[in-house]
Parts: sequence; C-alpha cells; structure tokens
Amino acid sequence: MSEQDRERAEFRAVAERGKAAAAELAPLPRAAKDAALHAVADALLARSAEIVAANDKDVARARDSGTSEYMIDRLSLSEERIAAIAAAVRQVATLPDPVGESVRGNVLPNGLELRQVRVPLGVVGIIYEGRPNVTVDAAALCLKSGNVAMLRGSSSAFDSNTALVGAMQDALRGTAVPRDAVQLVPGTSRESVKHLMTARGLVDVLIPRGGASLIQSVVRNSTVPVIETGVGNCAVYVDAAADVDMAVDILVNAKTQRPSVCNAAETFLVHADIAEAFLPRALAALRDKGVTVHGDERVRAYGDDVVAATDDDYHAEYLSLDIAARVVDSLDEAVAHIRTYGSGHTEAIVTSSQPAAKRFVALVDSAAVMVNASTRFTDGEEFGFGAEIGISTQKLHARGPMGLPELTSTKYVVTGEGHVRG
Repeated sequence: MSEQDRERAEFRAVAERGKAAAAELAPLPRAAKDAALHAVADALLARSAEIVAANDKDVARARDSGTSEYMIDRLSLSEERIAAIAAAVRQVATLPDPVGESVRGNVLPNGLELRQVRVPLGVVGIIYEGRPNVTVDAAALCLKSGNVAMLRGSSSAFDSNTALVGAMQDALRGTAVPRDAVQLVPGTSRESVKHLMTARGLVDVLIPRGGASLIQSVVRNSTVPVIETGVGNCAVYVDAAADVDMAVDILVNAKTQRPSVCNAAETFLVHADIAEAFLPRALAALRDKGVTVHGDERVRAYGDDVVAATDDDYHAEYLSLDIAARVVDSLDEAVAHIRTYGSGHTEAIVTSSQPAAKRFVALVDSAAVMVNASTRFTDGEEFGFGAEIGISTQKLHARGPMGLPELTSTKYVVTGEGHVRG
C-alpha cells in the first residue's frame, strides 16, 4: 500500500467513526452535552502544562521559519490563554441548546400538525490556520449543537492541536458523549486536506477559517457543501458629521486592539468636509501605535510618512499594523469604495447624523454594520453567542458570527390522526 493510500484509508476510518458518533450524539439531551463540556474544560485546565509544552514546539518551529510576530501571537498558548479557552467552553454550556427548538409551526386546514424543528448538521469539518484556540472553540460549539467536529488545523499547530484533541477525547470517555465526537484529521500533508474536502457522504458540511487563499481553495475544490467564512477587509468611514474624538478612538481601536484578526479595520475613509479636523489627529494617533498608513494623495497631504496607496492596498487584508486610507467626497462614494474593495465582513460609520447612519446601514452589503462602534465587536462572544465557529460572509443559511443556531439545519415533523391524501 502506498503512503497516499494509507493516509486515505486512515482518514476514512476516522471519518466513519465520526459518522457513527454523530448518530449517537444527535439525540442526547442538553444535560448530557453540558456535562461533557464541563468535563472538557476540566481536562484542559488539568493538562494545561502538557498543552503549553506541545505549543512551545509549534512556536519554536514558527520562529525558526521566520513567521511574523503577529502570526506567532495567533499560534501561541499560555496557561492563562488555556484558562480563558476553558472558561469559554463553560460559557457554551450555559447557552440554550438549539436542537429541538421549533422554528415555526401550525395546524393545517386538514388537521395535520406541522412543526419545523432544529436538528444537528451531522459531521462538521473545520479547516483552519494556525490558531489552536479554534480547535477547542469549534469542538465545543459542535458538541453543544449535537454535531461531530472533524478538525483540520494547519501543520504549524499540529502538536498543539494533537494535545488539545487528546485532552478533549479523554475527557469524553467518562461522559454520555462518544469519544469520537471530536476528531483530528490524521496527517499534515495537503492530501489530508483533500481527503476531508472530498468526503461527501461522511462529512456533511465544511467550514474554512483563515486567509483568502485557504477559503477559496476549499470553496473551489470541495465536493462537501461549504459554509464560506470570509476574509476581513473591514472599513471605518468617518462621516462629515462625525465627532472627531469618537472617530479617532474608534479607528485606533479597530486597527490596533488586535491587528491580526479578521474584524480589525484594514481601511478608513474620511469625508472631505472633516478631513482637515480629523486626519492630523488620526495620523498622529496611528503613528503612536506604530501603524503605517497607505493613503491616497489627499491623505498624504496631511502626513509625510504616509505611504502612497495602490489598488492592492485597498484590497488587502493586512493582519498587521498597516491600514489603507482615502478621502471621499460623499457617503455614497464611501459605500462605492466598500462595494468595490470590501470583503462583506464588517464596516463601521462614525457620525452624529441619523439620516447618514440609516443610509449607510441600508446601502452597505456586509454581514455586520457598526454605527459609532469599533469593527472589533463583530465576534460571537461579544454578540453573546459564545465562542463562534467562524464569521460567515455568504448569504445562504448563515451570515455573520456563527453561533449554535447556525450549526443546525431543520426538519419538518408532521403529526396526523390517520390522515391520507386524497
């Protein structure tokens, strides 16, 4: 047997165990799933030193390969971060169980009782890059919503993910939830990703989390249905009627609070009528935080250190201390820029004008629109959903931060009294 055939056989065995586990997991009551989540949280804390030691190996390899500090930050785990991850798992346990919830229902004229109820998706494959916290977040949300998690993180986090999944699987042994409800896709090669993407019939849905190249590769090559999560080219528009102090605070927070994540601002647009009051202060505040601004000619007039922006800059998801900037002559021009260059993730307007805010909200076609608030709030936990599985930028089934309800499908339950159709 070739190495490729061996990997395929190993993956199929794992996927078949996941499919069987999904059938066991789906009918479990909330109490059983919540008890399993608390067991997982306990195990993460008890084995935090082991997990950190495994993560240290991943971080050392990343540094040796020249990975940027921003990406290393996403990769790194500490006992404090593991404690926060465990707390997030416990928070998921407190959330309402969506399985069995009635979406709608009525009695038909012929007396049939019709109910549409939420059911698990089944086996959910998650393909993601170097963020080992996603391993636990995804597993917890899948478990609570009655789904099996088939996890394929990046090879850069393989040791971390192996330790995390091992701790979770061992924790499940003493619960009603089957151990195979949390699975790590075997192997680190690209072939292992292909096995997951083509496991139609064994995997019910795929959710990619990461950069544009990863997401597009999954969307284009998968035979398993995909819920597309998008890159975060998020924009902050400073309207003519903005409060300058508020606008500076929101912009700096949106860009610098954690620049390596998808809801960080990558572009800001400034109405020409407020540019003279806003730009000198904004550029100074960003400069103090180490941000490089890539601006058009009108932005560059306010700062000698502003780099000339290219078309690629306006398309960019930097994930670093860089931001693109442009002066616009109207709200509609700002919206046109967002429609041309944005990724449909999150946009923000800063304004004291209610008509401007309403028009911006109506015209911007993104998963989330902020009015006088930072783009950094587009987050499942911040929205009260618990740890999110991802932020969907598509328009089918789920859009925006995906919490528990977005990890379910529905089925119709029809109850009669001997009804037959004439």
